[in-house]
Amino acid sequence: MPTDRIHQLLQDIRLHDNTRFELVTSLRELVLSLSPSISEEVKYGGLLFSASKPFCGVFSYTQHVSLEFVEGASLPDKFKQLEGEGKLRRHIKLFSFQDITTRHVREYLLLALKSSEKS
Repeated sequence: MPTDRIHQLLQDIRLHDNTRFELVTSLRELVLSLSPSISEEVKYGGLLFSASKPFCGVFSYTQHVSLEFVEGASLPDKFKQLEGEGKLRRHIKLFSFQDITTRHVREYLLLALKSSEKS
């Protein structure tokens, strides 16, 4: 059952670092609040979110949490927050809860969701 795998992943993150757990949990809630059509699954060691198709993922690393955008290279980067130079993906590294606001995460999530619904 996917919910069990999600719960287990979150508990594993909590055991290693409560700050990163809170950051992942906040990002998860934010992504899921964007639309009732969004689903989530554990994939690639993190949480992958899909609407009509996958559009972003949240991954916890030792020093930060990464918000990865599946087609991030095609997103407008008005706030100059997107990192990465691959053909498709881009990411935003988050180190604190405040980064969700200061790095304009909600705006990027909305762009990624909208972009995934078009293609």
